[in-house]
This record gives sequence, structure tokens and C-alpha cells, in this order.
Amino acid sequence: MARIYISLGSNINREANTRAGVDALRQQYGSLLLSSVYESEAVGFDGDSFYNMVIALETDDDVFAVASTLRAIEEANGRDRSSPKFSSRTLDLDLLLYDDRVINEQGLQLPRDEILSRAFVLLPIFELAPNLQHPEVHKSYAELWRDFDKSKEVLEAVPFKFD
Repeated sequence: MARIYISLGSNINREANTRAGVDALRQQYGSLLLSSVYESEAVGFDGDSFYNMVIALETDDDVFAVASTLRAIEEANGRDRSSPKFSSRTLDLDLLLYDDRVINEQGLQLPRDEILSRAFVLLPIFELAPNLQHPEVHKSYAELWRDFDKSKEVLEAVPFKFD
């Protein structure tokens, strides 16, 4: 079984789409470990703020099957792939980590760069797995969060309950 981490973001009908994304992942994979939900400003474009979180789970699916499943869940929830890269999204699911694999092929990059550059990704990973080591920089997520420049982004925890 592989331990994987997925980021989830939405800035269109945020609450409903965040719930729909978590529900679809639960239906596909079963038990999930959920971070807190954080609100953050849109990055790279003017748009509504996002809800962001990270989800951890275990799967027997190979890495490319997981990526395909995430894409299908996004599309089932109205993701418009014709929009520019930096634009509003109903649902954005990114595979961040697949065990300690390092991959850069077939449009898949693991670990995702955003882990080291975006608070809305790093903080939830730190919350779920503080002692886990980043497979390329070989520092724990607790160390990475401790050293992160927190003045770069403002995150607000959102009181959010899942069923």
C-alpha cells in the first residue's frame, strides 16, 4: 500500500465543492485523513479566495492510476480545463506525494513544487505528517514549516466539519 497526499482547492462554490471532492475521494479510496481547511487568496490571478486542504490516504493503485482518478473527479465536479492555468476552479486535486517517489514524467511531478513554495500546501501537510521527510530536500515537514517565510501568504483556518 502506498501512502499518498493530495491537495484539494476550490474557489467556486467552495464549501460544496470541497465537500464533493472529499466525498468522491472517500468513495474511491475509503478511509481518509483530513487536514484543516484553510482560506487563502488566489495566487497568480485576481479571483475569489480559495479553500485549501490536504488529504492523506493509502491505496494499492499505481501513481498514474491515482493521477487519472483525480482528474476524473475534477471533471465530474465541473473542472474547466480550457481556462488558463491560473484561474478560478470548481475543484483542483493535485497529487503531492506518493510514498517517497520522485517522478517527473508524463505530466506528473512528484513531489509537487508547491509543497515548498505555498503555505496553503505545506501547512496542511505539516499538520498531517510533521515527522515525514520530503523525498528531495530530506527535511521533515515540521522543519520545513518552521523555516517557511510565513509573511508570504495569509492563511485563515476555516471552521469546517465533514460528515
